[in-house]
Amino acid sequence: MPLKTFQDEQFHMNLTPMIDVVFNLIVFFMVATRFSHLERKLDVQVPRVAAAGAPSPAPAKHMINVYQDGEITWNRKPVTLEQLTAELAAARSQQGDMGVIVRGDGQGAFQNVAAVLNACRQAGISDLGISVRLAEKSPGTKR
Repeated sequence: MPLKTFQDEQFHMNLTPMIDVVFNLIVFFMVATRFSHLERKLDVQVPRVAAAGAPSPAPAKHMINVYQDGEITWNRKPVTLEQLTAELAAARSQQGDMGVIVRGDGQGAFQNVAAVLNACRQAGISDLGISVRLAEKSPGTKR
């Protein structure tokens, strides 16, 4: 009869990864519960609508640049105010609702930007925006 001369190793289960996962899940659900609690506090009754298809994507906004010397570019080509009004009206008739962003040079006269905004209004564009850049705070300012 053969005798057993060595001992079997006992199986050890490493619980550290499982404890890490459980801890992360607890933190996630605590945070998610907090956000859902804030959402429930809002007294908003959202309207009901009939089921419909997916909404159409928003049209891309067109960019109009107004340079310091008063030059105007639309679709990367220089135009006059009259040409801009005519081209915007033609584009609006083809696309329907159309958005425009006017980018004016900060050192240029605001009159040039105002003239472009007026040309957009004359072309029937109602979705207008002006592009600006946030000023960096200097150490001595309070805002």
